[in-house]
Amino acid sequence: MKLLSFIFLILFMSNVNSSEKVFHDFTIESISGETINLSDYKSKVVLLVNTASKCGFTPQYSGLQKIYEKYRADGLVVLGVPTNDFNQELSKDSDVKEFCEIRFGVEFPMSSIQPIRGDNAHPIYKWIKSNVSVIGQPRWNFHKYLIGKDGRIINWFSSMTSPTSEGLVNQIETALYDD
Repeated sequence: MKLLSFIFLILFMSNVNSSEKVFHDFTIESISGETINLSDYKSKVVLLVNTASKCGFTPQYSGLQKIYEKYRADGLVVLGVPTNDFNQELSKDSDVKEFCEIRFGVEFPMSSIQPIRGDNAHPIYKWIKSNVSVIGQPRWNFHKYLIGKDGRIINWFSSMTSPTSEGLVNQIETALYDD
């Protein structure tokens, strides 16, 4: 009986430790090669979006830039994470960076090209997978996660949700202004 209790305690503690992590506990490489310490985003609201340059949803970059410009002074960070998991991303970070800046005027932070699904997924996306339902995991490009000031996931939005949609903007405003 003591052994069974001990095993249960070990299993419980391992789950507690993984669920105690928050968004701010991670780092990710920027599109320019520097490290982005997500702890720098404490007390900010983050919209994390997996992106791709050759996708039908690629025009959402315009909406992402628009909300970034509107709310960044109030504490919103849009963080784009290019991925080729759906075979729609350019092959080099420098090409993605140039494409986003020239075509859409992207000024928000972008990571290097990252896997977001499966065993090789970036640790942020493994953490997301352990904190959202299967339905809330990225099934395509431009899947969005709204991360609160405390580093916890507030909500997720499918690729079909425009970055400037009323529902998403309302949740961003609530996260920014309601303490």
